[in-house]
Amino acid sequence: QVQLVESGGGLVQPGGSLTLSCAASGILFRIYTMAWYRQAPGKERELVARITTGGTTNYADSVKGRFTISRDNPKNTVLLQMNSLKPEDTAIYYCNANVLVLTRDYEYWGQGTQVTVSS
Repeated sequence: QVQLVESGGGLVQPGGSLTLSCAASGILFRIYTMAWYRQAPGKERELVARITTGGTTNYADSVKGRFTISRDNPKNTVLLQMNSLKPEDTAIYYCNANVLVLTRDYEYWGQGTQVTVSS
């Protein structure tokens, strides 16, 4: 059974920091591209950051320079370090795992963790 379990969300003041963690089980973690998405109320889910199996990263323009994604393959974990948080970062953050094997796409989602940036 595949599970992606996020943790680390919460309430933080503007300018503050949070680190989200996603623990994966039931998958061969090292072959998956891992990503964080977020969805704010009334908005579509959007990609925040992605890290490939080789460690290549890419970020949404809105978080570049503030967020850092990293992965620890032996621990089956992906982290999202979020600094200089803004109210517009408020959303539910979802962990995503994706791999293309031959012609089949395998994709899994976590249940999400709430991040609220407010004074």
